[in-house]
Amino acid sequence: MTPHCPTLARSLSRSRPLPLARLLALGLAVCAGLVAAHGDVTPQAVDTKALPPLGKDWRAENPYRQHAAAIKIGTSAYNQNCARCHGLEAVSGGIAPDLRRLDNDCVSLRDAARKNVCVKEVDEFFATTVRRGRTRNGAVYMPPFEGTLNQEAVWAIKAYLETRREKPL
Repeated sequence: MTPHCPTLARSLSRSRPLPLARLLALGLAVCAGLVAAHGDVTPQAVDTKALPPLGKDWRAENPYRQHAAAIKIGTSAYNQNCARCHGLEAVSGGIAPDLRRLDNDCVSLRDAARKNVCVKEVDEFFATTVRRGRTRNGAVYMPPFEGTLNQEAVWAIKAYLETRREKPL
């Protein structure tokens, strides 16, 4: 079938791709590169032997808050398991939520009791999300880490993230 428009006919007969086609090809190449740069998201186990054991029952709030050894282990655990999506030093590049802002809703609370409740709720949300992951409409937005990261590792990561807060509590 020959188009009725001579300009379109010339464009279709060109051996070189149209500028729009080149732009589309470039865009697809860039997207493929970003996906490849995203890296391996296979959860990595974390050595937590240096931390006080927490037992089998999950704590409702972070028992390692401001614990130096936990922060050190949490930094390494974060880099191994979280930085691919949430960014180096918890500074998100836009792929996943910026975890420095995790406690931001609690910062503005003036009442200490309400602030403590808020922080505890954020801790529970964090632990549940890390353990079970996040899926929406059948798409996995975050893999589950339960079975790979023990309770000590999860709370160590949270202790590290608390040192990276955007706004101090």
